[in-house]
Amino acid sequence: MSSDVHDSAPVAIRVNGLHKCFQIYATPGQRLRQFVLPRLRRWLGLNAANYYREFWALRDVSFEIKKGQTVGIIGRNGSGKSTLLQMICGTLHPTHGSIEVQGRVAALLELGSGFNPEFTGRENVFFNAGVLGQSEERTHEKFADIEAFADIGEFMDQPVKTYSSGMLVRLAFAVIAHVDADILVIDEALAVGDAFFTQKCMRFLREFMATKTVLFVSHDLGAVKNLCSSTLWIDRGHLRYAGDSKKACDLYLEELFGQAKQPAIIPPALSHDSEKITSSKKDARSDLLDRSTLRNDIHVFEFDPSASAFHTGECTIESVRLIDSQGNLCSYIVGGEAVCLEIVASCSVRMVSPIVGFYIKDRLGQNLFGDNTWLTYCHQRPAVNSGQKIVAQFIFDMPRLMIGNYSITVAIASGTQQDFVQHHWIHDALHFTSQTTSVAGGLIGLPMQHIELKILTSDTESAA
Repeated sequence: MSSDVHDSAPVAIRVNGLHKCFQIYATPGQRLRQFVLPRLRRWLGLNAANYYREFWALRDVSFEIKKGQTVGIIGRNGSGKSTLLQMICGTLHPTHGSIEVQGRVAALLELGSGFNPEFTGRENVFFNAGVLGQSEERTHEKFADIEAFADIGEFMDQPVKTYSSGMLVRLAFAVIAHVDADILVIDEALAVGDAFFTQKCMRFLREFMATKTVLFVSHDLGAVKNLCSSTLWIDRGHLRYAGDSKKACDLYLEELFGQAKQPAIIPPALSHDSEKITSSKKDARSDLLDRSTLRNDIHVFEFDPSASAFHTGECTIESVRLIDSQGNLCSYIVGGEAVCLEIVASCSVRMVSPIVGFYIKDRLGQNLFGDNTWLTYCHQRPAVNSGQKIVAQFIFDMPRLMIGNYSITVAIASGTQQDFVQHHWIHDALHFTSQTTSVAGGLIGLPMQHIELKILTSDTESAA
């Protein structure tokens, strides 16, 4: 799990040959029999019988995490992620294997865990901080900061049983953010809070990640790729992959696509009636930007048919390209100008209601924007026969992009937005690089249709 940056750093967490088995009892009576009868049979010199079945939550898991790393953990529900975290935190013990942890661990594993519902928020702050190894004196020193971070007002002196789920997360995160931990473990906690609080937590996390170790469990793969340099993919108790976060998430998605239908993979489509590659309104600043050093030059590379993909063989994406108004292949484009993304696929079986879509992603794998053909053609439900080709075109104004590397992921399915069969999905089918930028801030800069500044006086109004 170590990257080049952290190769020389000391080990924060070492897991070696970890197994965890749970005993599952069909009835409470069997649990009682297991407690009494095996001992009695052994005392009588008889072979002991078991009254339970075994469930192995983890099997032979081994990895190392260096100090200062931020590591994601992904996998389906029931894969063993939470069990692993509980053993790292010391609340569960392994059946076999060993875990070594260097430093104080602060964990947010389960909503409201570690809180006494009858205690007030204030009392639970001191209780929970004490459980995490912080002295009462130190908690007194930090209480004002904890209270401000949680921002739950008068509820701080109300019983925790009266709290909403969002308030529980606020208080729990506020505590673990102020206990001087060396290792922070977060299990889906940010999925509950509101947007404002989530942003506050993200600012804290990024500061913490600069020097300390974080284990981050989430089903939000965009967040995992954005936050984590390395990721563990756990599947049915086995460690399937440990390494680069983007690759881990891609492998995980491929596994999901191959086994079950998924929620809609592409945002709802927007209708575009025009067949010409023209923008309805031009950014008034375009001429100025394009004549200056602020022009956003984008270098487009060729379609990569060998990119990582999921493929059933029923339909194959053969070409992905950006073209201009004359249908010519674009090697260079300028941010803000109208372009056409063309996706060509061939079918080997009859297909009803094909859906073609795309995502444009940044270097961290975050989805910047995307679209598909569903809403435009949902009432027509076109059919394509075996041997025929599908050509999908998406015309849009290319956003102005920050300097860096980008990619386009494409997919073709059939069915509806809610119920579909995935036929071909290509990660990073097309790459391009933004070499200069006019973006002042944020991930992308959208071409502005109109910008106006007015100066108001007591009796006049003029535009400047």
